[in-house]
Amino acid sequence: MTIKVLVVDDSSFFRRRVSEIVNQDPELEVIGAAVNGAEAVKMAQELQPQVITMDIEMPVMDGITAVREIMAKVPTPILMFSSLTHDGAKATLDALDAGALDFLPKRFEDIATNKDEAIKLLQQRVKALGRRRVYRPVSRPAVAVPEPTRPALGTRPPLSQSLPRTASPSAPIRASGKSYKLLAIGTSTGGPVALQKVLTQFPANYPHPILLIQHMPAAFTPAFASRLNGLCRISVKEAANGDVLQPGCAYLAPGGMQMMVEKAGATGRIKIVAGSADMNYKPCVDITFASASKAYGGDVLAVVLTGMGADGREGARMLKSAGATIWAQDEASCVVYGMPQAVAAAGIATQSIALESMADAILKESGRV
Repeated sequence: MTIKVLVVDDSSFFRRRVSEIVNQDPELEVIGAAVNGAEAVKMAQELQPQVITMDIEMPVMDGITAVREIMAKVPTPILMFSSLTHDGAKATLDALDAGALDFLPKRFEDIATNKDEAIKLLQQRVKALGRRRVYRPVSRPAVAVPEPTRPALGTRPPLSQSLPRTASPSAPIRASGKSYKLLAIGTSTGGPVALQKVLTQFPANYPHPILLIQHMPAAFTPAFASRLNGLCRISVKEAANGDVLQPGCAYLAPGGMQMMVEKAGATGRIKIVAGSADMNYKPCVDITFASASKAYGGDVLAVVLTGMGADGREGARMLKSAGATIWAQDEASCVVYGMPQAVAAAGIATQSIALESMADAILKESGRV
């Protein structure tokens, strides 16, 4: 059975191009095309597509408003197309706030190095989203959360409306009693949502430095780091070459580059390099994890969250060989169960944990609960 797709864009050329690419794959079928957000909301209700591709800037109703309305009326996996600019990054993150699950650059030459690769990537992303159910949020009792030690930027809702949800929380995680010097988290598709969900629950005095590796274009990582920094009690910054690791600070790998860590006296230091041209991912979880295994050995808690592919598996294998602890997000709470599945299936992860329980589990393991 084919995955039904609704294409939304005010450009007739782009609607036609995306439709052609989608229909080239026998597992995909375009069942409709909308020229603005208002039409997209109406067609989503009438056609019940399994995936929607959505432009951001459109007349009548913009893509962000359309995403919000679709997620309220007929929750559907949505892939955003955006420009690789600062404004495009901010708008894309706003779309993820509203409930979109993934994004791609609108210019196909920015997606990949050649036409065939770009076509394949778009088809893969659509299929990955089409295979996942979007769960309606479950009503839960309110939980008191301490006020941030510094004011949050804006009043955005949590990036969680469209996340898959487990039927019940995973079993409570008991702390192993092991001590750590570093937390490293790798993720891809669905990662911006997942990272915000986890990091906003950390206290300002979290005891270790945190490395964040999110597959994301270079134009997006400064805006994403800034957004997380405004919403979290810990500090979050885009990593820079030479940064000395500090407890309670998260360092986001810059898009288009590779982030490594090296020992510098009693602490660690960030090293940012361009990396080889043949690397599939920039940043790459494997590279950061591998460097952490050399710098910190077994004193690392590494977590692999939602994402396509298997990036992180080999780096996690090196970490585990050095004595580090590896956790994976569980299948039910992932947008795409690719990266976590890779480490779990290889026997590298010792725990598979639901996203809603991940922050609590990390805090317990780190001695903060």
